[in-house]
Amino acid sequence: MQKKLRGTIVPPLTPFTESGKVDYDKLHRMVDYVVEDCNASMVVAAGVEAQEYQFLSMADRKELIAKTIEYVAGRRPVAVGISHPSFATSIDLAEFAQLKGASALQLLAPMRPTGGAIKTSELVAYFQAVLHKTTLPMMLYLNPGPGADPSVPTTVEIAKLDRIDFIKESSRDLARVSRLIFEIEHAGHAQYFTTLQMWLATLALGGSGVTVPPPAALITRKIFDAFEAGDFKAAARLQSQLALFPARWMEFGLAAVMKAALAHLGIPVGDPYPPYEPVGGDALAKLRAYVDTMDLASKA
Repeated sequence: MQKKLRGTIVPPLTPFTESGKVDYDKLHRMVDYVVEDCNASMVVAAGVEAQEYQFLSMADRKELIAKTIEYVAGRRPVAVGISHPSFATSIDLAEFAQLKGASALQLLAPMRPTGGAIKTSELVAYFQAVLHKTTLPMMLYLNPGPGADPSVPTTVEIAKLDRIDFIKESSRDLARVSRLIFEIEHAGHAQYFTTLQMWLATLALGGSGVTVPPPAALITRKIFDAFEAGDFKAAARLQSQLALFPARWMEFGLAAVMKAALAHLGIPVGDPYPPYEPVGGDALAKLRAYVDTMDLASKA
């Protein structure tokens, strides 16, 4: 895989059957939508929380990884999520991903399981140990809450490690994002990817891309295309559509909002994994009405 990767990194959402198993027929369609309609630069398999992989057994998680790689079928590189509280399990997933043909790995910066803020030296040692067990490039995944909240200097130290080729930033803090783009991307340590709220600002500052689930990924791809074409007015108009979506409905969670939007667009991916509730009632009606105002037609 070429180290320079720009644009959108897209995690397909995970459809479930009524029995809680992954619905692979719907997943196949989901992957095709991500690749062909959203024109993902890279696909993420079981890597971010909105993919709901946390609810799967290890065997089912590995099947989801393998099927995602199979359905992408070489059309795009695939980064496989290997985050897990167990260090040994992350290494096992890294070896499995490489065996199945992954292009890269994605690993959450972990919290210290025994409490207290994890030290820079501990985070660096953690990533060095996992990298030692694979030859694949890695994306450092920063998502405070599920994971640690490393400082800017700590993030830069991890970015300097050999084969940390990508950083996924989730802070939505412009001061932090802009500094890290300069201290990591512009310094040549790794490529920097942010969130949909920060996308146009990220492009203007010289960052590489964004990680975003569908169908918002279709809007972020259109923002990228407009920016690259020099049509900044169109890019700003498209970015403004992400001011309210999905933020206004986040009380239901990101997976629920995106799944409801996809269903309204004719791409059924089911409900969130139980007991978590789908968007319903008046909120669903308002979400559908807002989606109808967005540039989410695939060929627009």
